[in-house]
Amino acid sequence: IGGGVPMGGILATEKVASAFVPGDHGTTFGGGPLVCAAANAVLDTIEEDNLLDNVNEVGNYFIEELKKLDKEIIADVRGKGLMVGLELTKPGAEYVDKLREKGFLINCTADKVLRFVPPLIITKEDIDEFVKALDEIL
Repeated sequence: IGGGVPMGGILATEKVASAFVPGDHGTTFGGGPLVCAAANAVLDTIEEDNLLDNVNEVGNYFIEELKKLDKEIIADVRGKGLMVGLELTKPGAEYVDKLREKGFLINCTADKVLRFVPPLIITKEDIDEFVKALDEIL
């Protein structure tokens, strides 16, 4: 949210928020003028450049391309927008290393889920390049 500048935020229901009084909650990265200006610039860019349209279009494309990988090692493909998970039938740490060697940074969560969270400006061509590399290592 801060476009590379550390920023923290919190959301709470009205019921939960009613339990807070000034001084109850502090944060290292929340509320400073510099980071708030950065976050406003990020939100303006997301809106002005219609980045959410790209997130939805390319995210759906990404999920569909991953589903085409007909590998016994894939248990599930799931996600929303550009936050996508590829669940494997075995541990995935080795694939994180192999993809890094090919120039892609991903992570593995819950031992078997390759998690992809690409930039909001990623293109279908970028997705194609990544899926090709993933297919090669699987």
